[in-house]
Amino acid sequence: MKVARHLVEARRERLADLLRQHRYLPLHDVCTQFGISEATARRDLAALSDEKKVTRTYGGALADYNATFASFAERRNLSREAKRKIAARAIALLRPGMTCYLDAGTTMLALAETLRQRPVTPLTIVTNNLLVAETLAELPGIEVHLLGGLLLRRQSVLLGEQAKKSAAAWRFDLVFLGAEGMDAEGITNSQEDVVEFQKTVAGRSKRTALCLDAAKLVHQAAAFLFPWKQVDLLLTDASPAVLRCHGIAAKLV
Repeated sequence: MKVARHLVEARRERLADLLRQHRYLPLHDVCTQFGISEATARRDLAALSDEKKVTRTYGGALADYNATFASFAERRNLSREAKRKIAARAIALLRPGMTCYLDAGTTMLALAETLRQRPVTPLTIVTNNLLVAETLAELPGIEVHLLGGLLLRRQSVLLGEQAKKSAAAWRFDLVFLGAEGMDAEGITNSQEDVVEFQKTVAGRSKRTALCLDAAKLVHQAAAFLFPWKQVDLLLTDASPAVLRCHGIAAKLV
């Protein structure tokens, strides 16, 4: 039986609102929430994508993060000195022969630029960050692997289920992750699918280093990433005294 057009449009608006709230929903959850088939859910997501209300991913939908979150270019010049300090501390952790992951974000680009100036070789770098890959691609002694996935052009990043599967095939000595907020409870980031991807990467590594500048202090983003007990190292320009003042107890580099 054909559903009336106004009912279809109302359902799609509710779906768009739900995606804005949760940031990410697997296809199965869309079907469960609205009592619809996978074929109907795919049509609804395709329609919302055509209207630029969501960005589709493999197996779900990435809400308008790519369109509404500040782009890589917009964030690149923020806290530049802090990022350089964090990058220098990150480079000091590298040892020849390591396999490391560099996350999305502009702090990771600062790390790549510092590594280009002060190379540690041989080194294997895995990333979903397009600009990091380009910065290190032709550096002698550094082998660069770019994870597959959905390209979010404004963010210069590859994400989605395919990126997660690609990351799960690796074993890392050390991963460097970014995030949007840190407080006494732990680390938060922009949305659930980004967090799930980062958890996959961290789960494949011996050690995890979080790279957050002081501007991220006492900011709480939408999705919870890690409590402090799961963070091996914190690389930040914030002083230990300031961190303690905010109830943050982490192993600093």
